[in-house]
Amino acid sequence: MNDPIGDMLTRIRNAQLRGKSTVSTPASKLRAWVLDVLADEGYIRGYEAGTDVNGHPTLEISLKYFDGTPVIRELQRVSTPGRRVYMGAKEIPQVRQGLGVSIVSTPKGVMSDANARSQNVGGEVLCTVF
Repeated sequence: MNDPIGDMLTRIRNAQLRGKSTVSTPASKLRAWVLDVLADEGYIRGYEAGTDVNGHPTLEISLKYFDGTPVIRELQRVSTPGRRVYMGAKEIPQVRQGLGVSIVSTPKGVMSDANARSQNVGGEVLCTVF
């Protein structure tokens, strides 16, 4: 797998289109950090670590819905393995005039765009969520 974050975002997108309550993805630290930001911002209910039938570690993501529609309306990958996108603290874009959130990988950890601006750190913009 070349793009694990892109794979996880696609799994979330596809599960929401099908109306699933949970979705499973292979576990990694970076995926867990991205899910922590999504949970803190209120886009997912949470996630739990587990294992699949072959004993491989997985993350079970609980999706969030409001009146039958997914809370996440748009989920886009910004930085890809073939084209990394780095931005300074002042250059990080606001998603939908601040209604959405950008997830940024900084030297101080993976955080939302608002936290990165407040701590005055830039980094790799992983994805945007609205």
